Amino acid sequence: MPEPRKKPGGARQKDPRANAGERLRAWREQHVFGLVSSLGRIAQRPWATLLTVGVMAVALALPLGLWLSLKNVERFSGHLRDAREIGVFLHPEVPLDRARALAGEIAQRADVDEVLVTTPEDGLAQFRQMDELATALDALDGNPLPAVLTVVPVADATDGGAAVAAAMQVLPEAEIVQHDAVWRERLDRWLAFGERVVIVVGLLLGLGTLLVVGNTVRLDIAARAEEIGVLQLLGATDRFVRRPFLYLGAWYGLGAGLLTLAILAGAGLALRPTLAALATSYGSAFALEGPGAAGAATVLVVAVALGWVGARLASGHHLRLHRPVEL
Repeated sequence: MPEPRKKPGGARQKDPRANAGERLRAWREQHVFGLVSSLGRIAQRPWATLLTVGVMAVALALPLGLWLSLKNVERFSGHLRDAREIGVFLHPEVPLDRARALAGEIAQRADVDEVLVTTPEDGLAQFRQMDELATALDALDGNPLPAVLTVVPVADATDGGAAVAAAMQVLPEAEIVQHDAVWRERLDRWLAFGERVVIVVGLLLGLGTLLVVGNTVRLDIAARAEEIGVLQLLGATDRFVRRPFLYLGAWYGLGAGLLTLAILAGAGLALRPTLAALATSYGSAFALEGPGAAGAATVLVVAVALGWVGARLASGHHLRLHRPVEL
């Protein structure tokens, strides 16, 4: 029985899935080679690498440290903004019964949450708890303190309680109305200005980081110019030539991000004892907060991205200017 005749060209047919698998395997091997080779070049120049990473880390730590400082100040001022109380100091001749009746009238307002009454005796007892005033209070013949009403506006007051404070000032029984809305508003404006400064400084230092990485990668490209020229003459694509330098910039960025977090952690440890003592003197338990896990991850991603972009700009510029020529 004769054998079946093979179709012409049948031996040269390949499975498209096999071709796709081979291309994927080659792509993966090229990226692994670029990743490992760039890391090897960094290991060959530890001091130069440390200088580059150090400059990048300082450039990243400055705006990030300013931003964290503003966020901590904003968090502290948030406690102050939450304290919406309005202090109404009544005339000394106002009797306590009238003070309590006035508190009940004020509490009926729709924009008032509650009203607390501090009697002269309660106020004097609070002052006696302060060691520096106890001796002076003992020398007094009577109690000079007036009754004080603490008015708490509703939490959703859009004006921060300014309308309530204005209404308290026209009361005939009120001598002094203490409301700190003005300086709180100024503090908010200073914080907004500080955030804008952080953005500007961050952009400038981010540009400086790109320049540092770009210059470092440019020097490395210049040292391998002949090797790159030979690869181009052999048919290597720009993507193949650029890949190791992109990973080199990414390694620089990762090292700079880790060093930035270490710098911020060290600064926090150095400032924490002094800040704790200062907060304790004011009866507060305020403490510094760092970037957290999500913030640290963001810092690393941004640092790697800056290193990658800087290396891409430098390598792309070189490849545009130096094209293969005949040997």
